[in-house]
Amino acid sequence: MKKELLMASALVGTMGVASVAEAVTASYSGNHRTGVSFNSPTGSTDTNAVSNQSSFAISLSEVTDAGTTISSSFNLANEADGLSNATAITLTFTDGSKLDLLNAGNSAAGHDVSVPGSAGEEAVTVTTSNNAPTGIDFMGGSTALGVEWHSAADFLADGLKMSASFSTDTGAAATATARADSHWAIGATYVTDAGDTAVTIGTGISATDYSKTGTSLTSDEGGYHIGVSAVTGDLTVAVGFGDGDDIANKGATANGNASTQVDGEVVKAGVKYVTGDITLQLGIVSGSAQDSTTIGTAGTTEDSYDKTSASVSYAVASGVTAILGYSTVDSSDEGTSDATDGSAWYIGANMAF
Repeated sequence: MKKELLMASALVGTMGVASVAEAVTASYSGNHRTGVSFNSPTGSTDTNAVSNQSSFAISLSEVTDAGTTISSSFNLANEADGLSNATAITLTFTDGSKLDLLNAGNSAAGHDVSVPGSAGEEAVTVTTSNNAPTGIDFMGGSTALGVEWHSAADFLADGLKMSASFSTDTGAAATATARADSHWAIGATYVTDAGDTAVTIGTGISATDYSKTGTSLTSDEGGYHIGVSAVTGDLTVAVGFGDGDDIANKGATANGNASTQVDGEVVKAGVKYVTGDITLQLGIVSGSAQDSTTIGTAGTTEDSYDKTSASVSYAVASGVTAILGYSTVDSSDEGTSDATDGSAWYIGANMAF
């Protein structure tokens, strides 16, 4: 019995040493943001609420003998009610190119230009059936069964990076809910200098084919976006545009149908200026769409969404930022003014590590 215990102890000890020696390299980052929002809806009384968002991200990576880096990550977020594990297994090769395997994403969405807006967490709600887009890559759809290739920097030309993605479905039988069958996308980002100004141009195009039983969709999901950002010293100016078709309410039921066809477009523009420990941001969003919950019939009346937002951020200490934000939204659903839009203030702080 004593020999068996000694052997078991030695085995456990050996496994413990091996697990340490063979462990991948791990790093972490995250933030905690807390504050209060003051909301003034158009058709009801003013309210206020405490807002808390926290996230903790773990990144894992290791390098093979051939020099290829294998990496992945996951995120713990309180607003997601637990574990979020949407990142792929990524292979980074010695030439700088990368390949994402599974949960790879949409290459068009990966190249949208960041447009400044309020840094606060103020939330102005609109009618849930309002499908006017608010992001320039709103038409991007993909599935978890996909791959995505990323070029190295300076691909074909100095300052150019490109990527391409493809995904497919699980092979399960189609249902009355529109389901993504296949997806493809390409995207590119080009960075150059114009005198003292750094200019970034991002663009992407994507298409997703859907299947469903019964009446076919009028159109599948797809479209394009393009954006330009210019940075001169502490000043950033950016503008973006997106146009395409989207399938909304996936898995939900609206007027007896589980999918809503959306034909929309959106324009975003914003300015950011940094002076010392203070960052000023101002942005606008203007989106419009024609949607239809009657499958096989295109929409005829318009949903709209117009938002103006601004914020002042102050670096209180290393990793600690105080934020004051304001947003106002004017929207309409099927051509009728939205009673739930309005304005909101936010005051809070973000602590990052």
